[in-house]
Amino acid sequence: MVRFYLQVKYIIDFFLSLIAVIVASPVMAAVAIAIKIEDGGKVLLRQERTGKYGKKFTCYKFRSMKSDHVPFDKHRPVIKDNNANLTKVGKVIRKLKIDELPQIVNILKGDMCFIGPRPLLPDYDCEYQEWELVKFEMRPGLTGLSQVRGNGHLSIKARKYYDAYYVMHASPILDLKIIFKTVAVLIVGERRFLKRVPPECYEKAKQEVGKRMKISKQTYINFGLTPPQEN
Repeated sequence: MVRFYLQVKYIIDFFLSLIAVIVASPVMAAVAIAIKIEDGGKVLLRQERTGKYGKKFTCYKFRSMKSDHVPFDKHRPVIKDNNANLTKVGKVIRKLKIDELPQIVNILKGDMCFIGPRPLLPDYDCEYQEWELVKFEMRPGLTGLSQVRGNGHLSIKARKYYDAYYVMHASPILDLKIIFKTVAVLIVGERRFLKRVPPECYEKAKQEVGKRMKISKQTYINFGLTPPQEN
């Protein structure tokens, strides 16, 4: 049922992204001009992210920082509003999540969908437990369950749990809930919706993956792992 829904979801997302590009184009054009006027630098930031089956793709965002050469600490990935490297325009577009709008192009290209697991940098690829690889059985999303459960205020472990949970329970009802909560997050902020994961939930999710989902051979290979032998 989940896999069938995902196929339908990808088709719907493609047509919605066509509409979204048209509707959002005035805002995107205004942001691009504002970024260019402020410091004359490049408008888009291109980052490599890990997507479906562990394949790498180029993720697009509006540039919000003065320099791209900022040391990345995967244990403290959240960039705070008072970060000295943020531009004036960057502070506004990050707060409103407008910096993510170019990812509509990623959805059109088939790299992403509107709702799904959030794609992380390849720096995290070595930290996945085998059951957590179920996250890569679908395209990553512009927003998702972890984004409306605290996002940057969650540990990476908790974010991976929510990503895996979503892949196993994807449904129209869950997607509607995420859409409404995403709007609420934009209004009142991520911290208000922080929901930490109880320790026992990780083991439960691990067992559920083994019973309900099959991790594809391609995912194992792209993560440099040997696929389990089939009986």
